[in-house]
Amino acid sequence: MKRLSILIMLLFFLLTGCKGDETGSSSQGSTDYIENKGSDTIVNLALAWAERYQQVNPQVRLSVTGGGSGTGLTALISGTVDIANASRQIKQEELDAAREAGYDPREFVIARDAIAIIVNPDNPVDNLTLQQLSLIYRGEIKNWSELGGEDREIVRLSRETNSGTHVYFLESVVRKGDPDDKSIFSADTLLLPSSEGIIAEVKDNPNAIGYDSLGYVTPDVKLVGVSSLENPDLFILPSLETVNNNTYLISRNLYMYTLDEPQRNVKTYMEWIMTDEAQDIVRELGFIPVIAE
Repeated sequence: MKRLSILIMLLFFLLTGCKGDETGSSSQGSTDYIENKGSDTIVNLALAWAERYQQVNPQVRLSVTGGGSGTGLTALISGTVDIANASRQIKQEELDAAREAGYDPREFVIARDAIAIIVNPDNPVDNLTLQQLSLIYRGEIKNWSELGGEDREIVRLSRETNSGTHVYFLESVVRKGDPDDKSIFSADTLLLPSSEGIIAEVKDNPNAIGYDSLGYVTPDVKLVGVSSLENPDLFILPSLETVNNNTYLISRNLYMYTLDEPQRNVKTYMEWIMTDEAQDIVRELGFIPVIAE
């Protein structure tokens, strides 16, 4: 009986040991919990995905938080999250820090997005060139009367500097995609912590101009048509169609990053994100799917 008891106890420890190895938490190895953090642009989409996925795969729990692309990538490099959401590509210094820590980050394009230029509905200005937008945010155009509007001082709104949307707008609009251009936002630009905050301020302020992800734009603000440098007479509004056919210039990819090649439940989740079911949620929230119709 004593020998039988010892054998039962050994078997018990072997089984529980194996189970612990399968379900224990690690940066990429958790089989029942996925930590997801980063871009505020992506956070509502990531929350919707998490809610749906937990119906598809109930044994997996997902935690989703925002804080900005930079915050998410910093958390990823420190090994405290499984997936970082980013509305910009990882910077070289972030990539170097990850590799110095022994990681090889993997990039996934999970959706596309248009950056909409928005003004108050009472503002008579309907269209702006990319050059005009650059001059507005540099502080060189200061009054709406210079653009065919009323004699009002322009109030510039932007996301905060830890936002991937801020970085993208700086590089693609303020600097017009010129890597040698070191222009910055005008010092009087108001930096707001969220997409919703920009929408609310533009709604209430007839002098304001802002930029926001198309998925966050509401009927309370007015979309402004944007032209290109090559064809300043053609003004395009952001939409799924104009992003896909590349006629709307201020558009970008949205990303998720993992520290290495994803494993176990992280791998399964990333594969699900690319399915029609997950990409339908992308469309429902006003973003652009990355899977063809």
